[in-house]
Amino acid sequence: MTSKNYNPEIHNRRSIRLKYYDYNQAGAYFITICVQDKKCFLGKIKEGLNQINQYGKIVEEIWNYLPIHFPKIEIDGAVIMPNHFHGIIVINEYQKFGESLNESLADGLEKRQQFYEKKTILGSVIAYFKYQTTKLINLQRNSPGVKFWQRNYYEHIIRNEDSLNILRNYILENPLRWEIDVLHPDNLTGVW
Repeated sequence: MTSKNYNPEIHNRRSIRLKYYDYNQAGAYFITICVQDKKCFLGKIKEGLNQINQYGKIVEEIWNYLPIHFPKIEIDGAVIMPNHFHGIIVINEYQKFGESLNESLADGLEKRQQFYEKKTILGSVIAYFKYQTTKLINLQRNSPGVKFWQRNYYEHIIRNEDSLNILRNYILENPLRWEIDVLHPDNLTGVW
């Protein structure tokens, strides 16, 4: 950023990723991506049933395409809510980006932190997903260059089969809980 008003003490974006966790390793991740300003652009929920619109169908199409573009991943359960998306991504084997992990670990804490802040397969998958869906949705909306998704995304590392099953169930039942969902635009609590 080259702005004269930039102050790294104030404007430094804090990462919400787990510090020192290697997001290139094989594993399962539950992700949540929100539409900008929690606007309900992807469809609606009526009587507990999810009714996605043409933009929601684009999200569904790109989600289903991810394993073709990234052959070392699998997709699991997913739900397209009116203003957000939940999905489970499984990385099947370690993905190497940039320098090797062993070199980073040998060079101490600062070097290790730099390694984990580099591009990861999970980050690449999410970036691709957001870019492609935004491009196609904006094309349909005749709004090129307009931000569609919020800047970041939430991820949860799935560590065991029980957790995976709980999250699959959460995805299935999410439309039934829409009225009390923290991401519902009329929910002012903002509590997760």
